[in-house]
Amino acid sequence: MKNVRWGIIGCGDVTEVKSGPAFNLAENSSLTAVMRRNGDLAKDYAERHGVPKWYDQAEDLINDPEVDAVYIATPPSSHKEYTLKAAEAGKPVYVEKPMAMNVEECKEMVEACSQQQVPLYVAFYRRSLPRFLKVKELLDNNEIGDIRFVSIQQTQKLVEKDENDNLPWRVQPDISGGGLFYDVASHTLDLFDYLLGPVKEAKGIAANQAKGYPAEDIVSGTFLFESGVIGNGVWNFSSYKHEDTNRIVGSKGEIIFSSFDEKPVTLIKESETQSFMIERPKHIQKHLIQEIVNELIGKGSSPSTGETALRTNRVMDELVKDYYQKQV
Repeated sequence: MKNVRWGIIGCGDVTEVKSGPAFNLAENSSLTAVMRRNGDLAKDYAERHGVPKWYDQAEDLINDPEVDAVYIATPPSSHKEYTLKAAEAGKPVYVEKPMAMNVEECKEMVEACSQQQVPLYVAFYRRSLPRFLKVKELLDNNEIGDIRFVSIQQTQKLVEKDENDNLPWRVQPDISGGGLFYDVASHTLDLFDYLLGPVKEAKGIAANQAKGYPAEDIVSGTFLFESGVIGNGVWNFSSYKHEDTNRIVGSKGEIIFSSFDEKPVTLIKESETQSFMIERPKHIQKHLIQEIVNELIGKGSSPSTGETALRTNRVMDELVKDYYQKQV
């Protein structure tokens, strides 16, 4: 494969700026086709973005001989279905995060792609963003010494129903796999997997404090990395304010940064404090898409795969499992 021709299943909001245009902006890459169940919306997207083809059936896009690889940008409830169909067609798969509804679905996806000998990638694009590569550089350079613990705190206000009295799909467990924890925390937990290595053990407590929707709206957890680093986190989605703070504390200092906010990476030592302001790109998935394309044409490798994303789902499932077992 010298050039990768992409097809998108589910051309919704995430594909308008974050990902869709990046398939044409990346080198040796182009966007050939898009699919949405509403054909009029698929056609509209194709015309606005200059995409040659559009479909209203996923199978038609997957089986298009001019589509080399498939990007699945639907809600998690259909990730497994489309991944298995793309794998059966022998086509590489790039799927939105969280990877699937639960770790069991993730395993099925990894196994199916392995059996069909097609690569599987997941849109945990923070593994490729310059801001977080700076955090990794500081860690690799031993700027804070031996790492002792990490702390994650993310809060936001309670989501509200829309004008039609409907809740966002992200807080409907039958579509998203869980609440906003699965949507928001997956990015941070996956990033820490990238920065510090896999989590060996995780324990958590989840609850629905505000009773605004069926899913959990708060999760608190502790986790032990294989390296021996200990972590803790709290994610609350019915707070009075927005907060997004990650800390990595070592024997010689600490690094403070945000997963989502446009804030600098801060390195704090006893004798000095340094800040590094690194803006995120307009098309935020471009860096990861380029690395995926590079791997597909034999010139590199992607840091985000089905195997790494499966680990992230496993940690999330562990942190909320008691809550959902009580719902059965």
